[in-house]
Amino acid sequence: MQASSKAVKSPPNVSSSVGKLRKNNWFDYLNLTVMLLFSIAILYPFYNSILVSFTPESVYIKTPFMFLPKALTLDSYYIVFQSKVIFTGFGVTTLITVVGVAYNMLLTVLMAYCFNREFPGKKVILYLILFTMFFSGGLIPYYLLVKDLHLMNSIFSMILPTGVSITYMTVMRQYFAALPEELQESARLDGASEFVILFLIILPLALPIVVTFALYYGIERWNEWWNGMLFIKDAFKQPLQLVLRGIIQSATSEAMSSNLQEAGIVPFSDGVKMASVVVTMTPIMCVYPFLQKYFVQGLAIGAVKG
Repeated sequence: MQASSKAVKSPPNVSSSVGKLRKNNWFDYLNLTVMLLFSIAILYPFYNSILVSFTPESVYIKTPFMFLPKALTLDSYYIVFQSKVIFTGFGVTTLITVVGVAYNMLLTVLMAYCFNREFPGKKVILYLILFTMFFSGGLIPYYLLVKDLHLMNSIFSMILPTGVSITYMTVMRQYFAALPEELQESARLDGASEFVILFLIILPLALPIVVTFALYYGIERWNEWWNGMLFIKDAFKQPLQLVLRGIIQSATSEAMSSNLQEAGIVPFSDGVKMASVVVTMTPIMCVYPFLQKYFVQGLAIGAVKG
């Protein structure tokens, strides 16, 4: 009976020793402090941008680095939203993002799956595609190609030319190659076509990496401005980034200044810039929390598979 009682009392000693091993040491506190300071260094510029967009110029001049604003104003946002073009810019950028991401993901997924199958000339075509990662045709041939395709001053000039990211396609191809081949073979024995295998078997298993690259494509499409600057002349077809750029440039012009004087507003250039930044990043920041779970998983997969 004594031996059994001693046996019963032994687990608390083991758990207490494990508890001692789990106690934080000085390195854990140092690591936590460094990570906290690093996080503040990353987050403060975003926080400061939001503060500057709501701060009057007189307050900002006195305290350019602030933690709490002494006064608030919506004048910078009034300047940004007083132009009707900004709403068409939102619409154009939303259209580019939705249609462009669907277009990018369709081509990327199909190419990644295709290059995991065997067909004549596969290696040669793959090497030619990878060659474009390091060398491009140049700006002038690119401009002439878009012109010959009759895409000038068309919204599709900001969608069609940038179809596939070779980097994303390569990572996705490697992930598809790591999936069990038995699943595909059993589906073929049941009479499934390649499209059924891809969309009903492969993609559900690869959902984290698919969502991650969709988010990457979405950010790139939302920030589109280069093709718009080259090919779009109509102000009502310009993406949001170009519209905000034009608003910032015209914030001190005579035409806008006269309108602002009637409203009793003095333009604050830094405030208008930061308000434009907030307007640009808010939609993406609202979408990100819904994709965060898949995004983290996709990053981990990319780190292992890449």
